[in-house]
Amino acid sequence: MRPISLRQWMTSVADRGRALLDLPPLLAAQGDSLEVMCRDLMGRRGEATSAALAREIASLWWRTPETTRVHFFRTLAGEFNPDPEAVAEAAGAYARAPGPSTQIALFRAVEPPRQELLRRINYAPGGTAALVSMRAALLELLPDHPELAAVDADFKHLLNSWFNRGFLELRAINWDTPASILEKLIRYEAVHAINGWEDLRRRLADDRRCFAFFHPAMPDEPLVFVEVALTTAISRDIAGILTAPIDAEADTRATTAVFYSISNCQAGLRGVSFGSFLIKQVVDELSQDVPTLRQFVTLSPIPGFTAWLREVETEEPWLVQLKANFPDAPTPETVEPLKRPLTKACARYLLSSRSPGVPLDPVARFHLGNGARLQQLNWLGDVSPKGLRQSAGMMVNYLYDLDYIERNHERLFDQGEIASARAVRALADQKI
Repeated sequence: MRPISLRQWMTSVADRGRALLDLPPLLAAQGDSLEVMCRDLMGRRGEATSAALAREIASLWWRTPETTRVHFFRTLAGEFNPDPEAVAEAAGAYARAPGPSTQIALFRAVEPPRQELLRRINYAPGGTAALVSMRAALLELLPDHPELAAVDADFKHLLNSWFNRGFLELRAINWDTPASILEKLIRYEAVHAINGWEDLRRRLADDRRCFAFFHPAMPDEPLVFVEVALTTAISRDIAGILTAPIDAEADTRATTAVFYSISNCQAGLRGVSFGSFLIKQVVDELSQDVPTLRQFVTLSPIPGFTAWLREVETEEPWLVQLKANFPDAPTPETVEPLKRPLTKACARYLLSSRSPGVPLDPVARFHLGNGARLQQLNWLGDVSPKGLRQSAGMMVNYLYDLDYIERNHERLFDQGEIASARAVRALADQKI
């Protein structure tokens, strides 16, 4: 007799019993689509059978062609919406008699059934990873399918709950970390590409540190990781970090921790904020690990600067001239004659450009929003093609002063005030 799978056995036994009652099969039939299986899952009440079907849905998702996924999301948007009549009735009842019972009824009526569907899929082993992948696919579709925005809002709402800081585990990454995870660091590095195993070995040497957040439902998938250099001064260029000889005494003499790369690994978790918690917890870990540390800074890219420079509307003569003279394909040689106006423009970009109310540059928004201070601009800090293309080669240091983090954060969001060093403000105000 040929062995049968657990799924086949459950289907056979359950369907024989259910056939006597003229009920539909317990599990999805071979060839059923995601849409059919999701409808079936929402009709189940038994915990065991729901978990088995959820597992099938999670498994099928990975085999679903990209070209057909939009139909799945359209089904979620169309069939799994709240009932308008039920919402109106519950809203009317609450308006007539506000209270706990009518409030609960209104909440139940307003919540889209697809949220419950996503919760049920999450019950399955591998369900969380499948849902993260679903949202990554959904985000790619959104620009061309704005009608799916409500579906994305439900994904984001639930993922924010499931991936909050209380569920995350901070792990130190080193050369003894399993190779499967180290390979993912190479693949996910989004700021400064890791060029193979030797490059990664250098980034995990004794004068370097690397930390990542993990989730218990995805224990082998880093969510976000940060790379740190232990130095004796604030670093001004990335080449000095990536190619410097190993400092074997860094543990006993380093005074500065330089956060030079932070990479989000899961596209499906875009907008789920845990990077700020990573920075703050790593600062605590490093403070205990290396007692000589006195300052914590970043060496950060400025990814939006040249795009802003090309698009900004201005009548200021110096900026008009800079825009006209800025090369299409900048190199260190072509930007050097423009050093003064470029540094002035970049300082102004970081200090003044908003979207709306918060800094326009995404990296600035992240660090300044976490309470860091804009410390200094670094001319030709990154002369890689990417660095020249994004920021004319400039980089920036953000300083995390533990005594002022909360105050800086509150001033940014309450008053729109960016914490910055006097030297950076002077660059923005210099006469050209």
